[in-house]
Amino acid sequence: MQKVIGAILILTATSGAGYVYCRELKTYLERMLYLRYVFSLIKGEIAYTHAPLPDVFREVAGRIKKPYRTWLLAVSDALETREESGFARVWNRCADRYLKPLGMKPEHSILFKEPGTFLGSLERTTLDHTLQMYLNRLDLEIEKIREGIAAKTRIGRCLGVMSGIFLIVILI
Repeated sequence: MQKVIGAILILTATSGAGYVYCRELKTYLERMLYLRYVFSLIKGEIAYTHAPLPDVFREVAGRIKKPYRTWLLAVSDALETREESGFARVWNRCADRYLKPLGMKPEHSILFKEPGTFLGSLERTTLDHTLQMYLNRLDLEIEKIREGIAAKTRIGRCLGVMSGIFLIVILI
């Protein structure tokens, strides 16, 4: 009886680990989609209001959720107080500080820092085109992640169950 209960517990635990892995993949995709949403809001606000960047960031920050809101508010405050010279430096420092808890992969962290090189230095017409190109690039990255999630989810679930069965066979 104890062996049966132990086998059930092992199978439940390893299946749960596979489920947690799949849930983390989906959460990562949701973070990327939300970041794309934030950048589309920034693009729309710049195109509609033609306001200075600190005002644009402050307005967009009022419509988004927490880690992204604090990030944009910090960028806006740093630009208004002119703590550091150079928009790119402010953008990168704030991205490192406030977006680090999201746990993004290094290649995606670099992707978030990329707008810092062009947002502060272009005129409005060029900025609109450049932001659209950046959004297209984000869409490609999101599509790559989406394609990989289906296969990784299937593999994660199967490995969770199969590793549980393997442990049960070894222990019995």
